[in-house]
Amino acid sequence: MLQERVPQSYEPITLSGTTRRRRVWAGVLPQRGRGFMRVMLSVAAAMADFAAIAGVTLASEVGYRVLFAHDDAWPTETRGLQLSALLSLIIVTTNALRGEYALDRIVEGRAGLRRAVSLWFVAWAVVLVIGFLTKTTTDYSRLVSLVVFFAGLPTLFASRLTMSRLIGRSLSPASPTVSRVHLVGYEEDIQAFYASNQTDGPGLRVVGTSYLRRTDPQADAATRYEQLQEDLDLAVSVVRFLRPDDVFVLVPWADAAEVERCIDAFLRVPAALHLRPGTVLDRFPDMQVARVGKVSGINIGRRPLNLGEIVLKRCFDVVVALLALFALLPLLALIAVAIKLDSPGPVFFRQRRYGFNQQPFDVFKFRSMKADHTAVFKQATRNDSRITRVGALLRRSNLDELPQLFNVILGDMSLVGPRPHALAHDRSFEGRIALYARRHNVKPGITGWAQVNGFRGETQTDQAMAGRVEHDLFYIDHWSIWLDIQIMILTVISRRAYRNAF
Repeated sequence: MLQERVPQSYEPITLSGTTRRRRVWAGVLPQRGRGFMRVMLSVAAAMADFAAIAGVTLASEVGYRVLFAHDDAWPTETRGLQLSALLSLIIVTTNALRGEYALDRIVEGRAGLRRAVSLWFVAWAVVLVIGFLTKTTTDYSRLVSLVVFFAGLPTLFASRLTMSRLIGRSLSPASPTVSRVHLVGYEEDIQAFYASNQTDGPGLRVVGTSYLRRTDPQADAATRYEQLQEDLDLAVSVVRFLRPDDVFVLVPWADAAEVERCIDAFLRVPAALHLRPGTVLDRFPDMQVARVGKVSGINIGRRPLNLGEIVLKRCFDVVVALLALFALLPLLALIAVAIKLDSPGPVFFRQRRYGFNQQPFDVFKFRSMKADHTAVFKQATRNDSRITRVGALLRRSNLDELPQLFNVILGDMSLVGPRPHALAHDRSFEGRIALYARRHNVKPGITGWAQVNGFRGETQTDQAMAGRVEHDLFYIDHWSIWLDIQIMILTVISRRAYRNAF
């Protein structure tokens, strides 16, 4: 059995004498203060959140007193301390309980900001409830509260990104704070692991590798058992000597008996044990163990929406759609008149699309092309001669989608979701794009995550459609009401939402 202390890229420079021995032991044995340093970095991230909230709250309170109340009271005498303490307690405690201050979570950077948005709204909801129950809401300035609400979140974002970069720099492969990993498996599986994972990136350092020998299929069962046992005994001895934080068993799950024996062997050493089922984890990075009743399984895809989420999303859709129709009624009438004056034909354009669970429905849009009932469907292209003058303006401004508010009220669509494609497109791409049909696991939307990221308009290549589908599937797997609100805001203000519009 072949054993490697570290990969070739990490081999130390050849030295001699006492210096060489010290370098070897320093690289092999865990650093004594490593656990303490990891804790301190997590505490620093928590303190940064506290400082960001306290700073913006006290600054807002002092600014209000100076500008409007003409009061020079020292900040410690203000209500701002109470508000910042309450907000900080809720946010920091919740983050600590759900592991947000773990180093791997901190270095996620932007990926962790979405969770911060949800928690910020929840924290303010708790503050309002506490203020109502204690009858202290009148003790706080409404102006200060609004400033803290709107300015606090960007300040918290800036603090998070700063800490992410600072801590990310400290997690180099040579840093004593990174997790020390030992790999166990067959040679081809370990090579595949190196090829598909960034083993020299922040957060981990491979300190050892144990290669298991492939047994001869012609050998008897006793011989194969003894050979694997020899390899595992030697690997366990190496792990006990190296004392890594984590052991990754890379034996394919198809070799169930070998995996079971690896588990029995490495559960005896003081290290976290991980199983890697081939490339499945690379395809579904967010999988987790879930229980349904008393049955456990690896969950690789969440339900599209549970009952509570369906009710919440539907109520949100209906209320916002009705308010939007009422507010935009004069604009809708003006657009209808402009379409009629610009070219002959109906005001609205209806086309068959697939909705939730691939159920067909008629989608409504303002007509932006010349009317031709005999024409075969053809996707609009840039400088398409069929697009009318008013239609071109409607398309560039996304106003041609407004009639789909009626689809939302009827229940065929949602305000936010994967954009519905023409039936011909669905049939064409379903067999060419992996998981394309999964877009129909939720209701289609007037706007979506793909659209606000620039994936809209003409799709001439499979690559262009694959990018759109990738964003749609991200939306399905990460849905929240706050993500819907974010997408709706970006639809109006983001430049990328108007990219490729014609």
